[in-house]
Amino acid sequence: MSNFGAGVCTLLVSVLISAVSQIMLKKAADRKYENRLREYLNPLVIAAYGLFFISTILTMLALRYVPLSLQPILESAGYIYVSVMGYFLLKERFSRRKLLGLALILLGIFIYSVNIAG
Repeated sequence: MSNFGAGVCTLLVSVLISAVSQIMLKKAADRKYENRLREYLNPLVIAAYGLFFISTILTMLALRYVPLSLQPILESAGYIYVSVMGYFLLKERFSRRKLLGLALILLGIFIYSVNIAG
């Protein structure tokens, strides 16, 4: 695999890790805590922010091999990851608007990928 391909894969993994941490924070927000300090200093929230940190490091490593102009396009995959995980883990529903939005994101990623490959 080329450095570019490895960078793209690293960036997509970084986005996935970030999406997982967002779901963890949503789960933590649904819980009741005995005080304000426990709301922010609990294992789920601390782990989620740790994952955000790992995601940031991976993104910086990936950008050594991926053009900066491609980063926002690949980063938009996070909306898809979060929506799918929200559906399965949080029992959130897909509205028609949400499905249309996700389809537009996929179309945008596809169009950009075709242009960069050609």
